[in-house]
Amino acid sequence: MRILFFLMLTSLAIFSCQKNDNLQGEEDFTGYINPFIGTDGTGHTFPGPSLPFGMVQPGPDNKDSDWAYTSGYQYRDATVLGFSQTRFSGTGIGEMGDILLLPFSGVWQDTVKNRLLKETEEASVGYYSVHKADQVRVELTASSRVAFHRYTFPGQEARVFLNFQHGLRFLTDSLVLDSKVNLENSRTLSGYCHTKNWVERTYYFVVQFDRDFQTHELLPRASKENAPKYLLGFDLGKDKQLQVKIALSTVDVPGARQNLDAEIPDWDFERVRKQAAREWNRYLSRIRIESDRNQKVLFYTSLYHLLLQPSNIADVNGKYRGADGRVAQAPGGVYYSTLSIWDIYRAAFPLLQLVAPERIDGIINTLLIHHQKAGFLPIWTAWGQDNYCMIGNHAIPMILSAWNAGFRGFDQQAALKAMVETSTQSHVNSNWELYNRLGYYPFDSLDNEAVSRTLESGFDDWCVAEMARQLGDSAIHRTFSRRALYYKNLFDPDTRLFRGKDSKGAFRSPFDPFTATSPMNNPGDYTEANAWQYFWTPAQYDVPGMTALLGGKKAFTEKLDSFFAIPAKNPNAFLGQEAMIGQYAHGNEPGHHIAYLYAFSDNPGKGQEIVRRIVETFHQNAPNGMIGNDDCGQMSAWYVLSCLGFYPVNPTTGAFTLGAPQLSRATIFLPDGKSFDILAEGQSQGKIYSEKAFLNNRLLDRNDLNYQEIRSGGKLSYQMPGVK
Repeated sequence: MRILFFLMLTSLAIFSCQKNDNLQGEEDFTGYINPFIGTDGTGHTFPGPSLPFGMVQPGPDNKDSDWAYTSGYQYRDATVLGFSQTRFSGTGIGEMGDILLLPFSGVWQDTVKNRLLKETEEASVGYYSVHKADQVRVELTASSRVAFHRYTFPGQEARVFLNFQHGLRFLTDSLVLDSKVNLENSRTLSGYCHTKNWVERTYYFVVQFDRDFQTHELLPRASKENAPKYLLGFDLGKDKQLQVKIALSTVDVPGARQNLDAEIPDWDFERVRKQAAREWNRYLSRIRIESDRNQKVLFYTSLYHLLLQPSNIADVNGKYRGADGRVAQAPGGVYYSTLSIWDIYRAAFPLLQLVAPERIDGIINTLLIHHQKAGFLPIWTAWGQDNYCMIGNHAIPMILSAWNAGFRGFDQQAALKAMVETSTQSHVNSNWELYNRLGYYPFDSLDNEAVSRTLESGFDDWCVAEMARQLGDSAIHRTFSRRALYYKNLFDPDTRLFRGKDSKGAFRSPFDPFTATSPMNNPGDYTEANAWQYFWTPAQYDVPGMTALLGGKKAFTEKLDSFFAIPAKNPNAFLGQEAMIGQYAHGNEPGHHIAYLYAFSDNPGKGQEIVRRIVETFHQNAPNGMIGNDDCGQMSAWYVLSCLGFYPVNPTTGAFTLGAPQLSRATIFLPDGKSFDILAEGQSQGKIYSEKAFLNNRLLDRNDLNYQEIRSGGKLSYQMPGVK
């Protein structure tokens, strides 16, 4: 029965991804979006509405804590706490979940969980709907900064539980430090909540109903609660509907009110829903593919997940509250947060340069402003504040990536200064004196992840050196080129892996190259991965050096073959050990470039075969069709790029390493009316390999394609000769 019930729910979820009739006179790409993909299991996505790069993401919260519920939602869970207004997509830690509303009929019992009728659940672009067991229907839509709810009740009497204490918690019980909520009148509440969870932050709000509440009851606060909870009662009359808008701001209540008045000045729910669909179609239509419907759903849903973040947290007037806690005016009216930098620098950010180029300068300027306020470039930001999650300083490769792709809307000298200061002045997660003194991070001087920290810092160092070279600073170039080779100091010739050393230069012993480690199960030298998976990190920027270290191309090829063949041991989804092929773990970011390293080996076709296997095995059109956290679109970006037939092994150079396309044809529509066509000539089920590629009918004599070649428009043709 459980299997049949799950299959029924899966079919319903997929069926809800249907053609959107709100788009008149345009080709509709929104009908291919299935927001339920990734909501069952470890994808950690959510089905609620949001605009591209939006500040709000209203949706159902089944739980307010637990690693499986970092977005607040799990597909198989039919209970609901209510519907909150903000969340992250695909992350491994929960945050946000601001202002929970729960409409209900009947008598309030806070000890009884509400139940969703899962067979009624629908989700599409800019829209979510579900019936509760008490026959209350909940519908959600949104603008960029305002969530819009519509409730339909079985009778004329309606009640709403309004909870300002709620949030998606991580390792905390209290969450709200202080708050102030004003009942402005019988339709409007406003105020702020100051919270501490993954970050410490303050959000300001205006909650506005479309009719008066006749009763309001302030509920008793439990221990450690510092924000109010209300029960509101309404008399709906004959239409039995109640609507509510929730506007947010990082700045103040007037900012939230201005966001509300500017974006949703009326109570026309359908207008807002249609407007959201049009905005999504504007972005989704930038790539057109030829494929069957199933693959179109996977492709466009991946593009949808990519574009959910980062979030522009500036108000409509351009004001925002940044890393120093002060209010400032954002250049161009944009200031981005939800920057999961350790994840997105790899493929999501390079893909954004292709499909949302107008956003790139704003993202880079956000990084530079953060450096000005905090003293170093951000590591992982939420609501404008750094949570310092993960390792390295990978805003550095993001800056170089944008520069090499030709973006010039930021100060390059300020960028180099930020990159150098971040890499020379010790701060959270970085001890440059220790790093430079030994030429690596020693495991007996750090509490965790010494090898991974060394390897990832080496990539950042290479990026600083390259930016300095391009800007003519030879001294900085020499210093950081030397630092970029520190990875060789941890190479163990016996195991032929990068192995932890102590401060006296002795390798860690005993040494287990197969067990993954992370901050949650240290001591260990690797970040959500093992020694085999982190071995390939320097190959992002130094394939020749890695090839020489192993003894030549033949040895490089053999090492890759072993990596994909050695059986996985002790798979653990929490440590990123899932979606395994040998030691390759597709469920976590450190390995995402590795299959494409075969392009530099003696057997490029092997990599194309593995990519095809990953695409077909680990990406499915189902709620459980994403294996591993989407991490703000990185997993989705890998899929989109792999379908197009290339991937940025080094995401900073503007080059995409060629593989083999998974589509018969794709067209990228570029600014200035240009387009770039990608064709897989002769592709079929048995013809999955590409031996040659032609750019504008000329044979490519290299294994990559650069951003400027795509940006200029033209045609890339892959020749697919057949089975190897």
